[in-house]
Amino acid sequence: MVEAARRRGGSRSDELRSGERRSADQLFDRELDHLPPEARWREWMQRVEATIFAASEPVGRETLARIVGKSCSIDLLIDDIREELRGRPYDLVAVAGGFRHLTRPAYADAIRSAFGTAAGSSERAVDLAQSDVLVLMCIAFFQPITRAELSSFFGKEISRDLIGHLRGAKLIASGPRSPTPGAPYTYVTTKEFLLEFGLDTLRDLPDIEALEDAGLLSKEKLLAGDIIPDFTGSEGEDAGDASDE
Repeated sequence: MVEAARRRGGSRSDELRSGERRSADQLFDRELDHLPPEARWREWMQRVEATIFAASEPVGRETLARIVGKSCSIDLLIDDIREELRGRPYDLVAVAGGFRHLTRPAYADAIRSAFGTAAGSSERAVDLAQSDVLVLMCIAFFQPITRAELSSFFGKEISRDLIGHLRGAKLIASGPRSPTPGAPYTYVTTKEFLLEFGLDTLRDLPDIEALEDAGLLSKEKLLAGDIIPDFTGSEGEDAGDASDE
């Protein structure tokens, strides 16, 4: 009886809060029809910039659409804000499916000297070795991919410690089970991966051929295992890969 009453009370409280939000939403003037077009656009720009500035995570278009008129183009609004920020030490960038303010790379040394972090970096500094970066790159390009497939690709076993480090940094997560024998786990990149590397979507990953042309990647060396010296771990690969979880 007491529990049922508590649930009813909680339900009424939720309904009340929901009603208050709807009421406040109805009072909020998105359209600003009383303003001339130029002033209306300026107010929408300021609303969007203020919302992005106040957010701790990238703000998506759907969220921004709640504070501007129905006829407003979010992309054009963002373009105008970026134009005004052209001479500022920070910019408005598309990252992880939303928008956020990031300082410009030119000020990385100053910020690093002041706080020990690079411009535009996340609050946590992820310490990645060369082997971590290359495995992460392969997961990003070929996901979902199993640890056994990664090991086969590099010609050396990818240790569980390396996978665990990337998981601990929240740069990768478990994907669907592979349809291969033993149904091992696959790995995929995360939203944190996009944030860490300043990508809006995985479509922003560089082209593999372009990396080879720039001398930043050699497929032959990867397949020969010549790039990464310390992949091996003490544990063997088991069929299920369940302990990676």
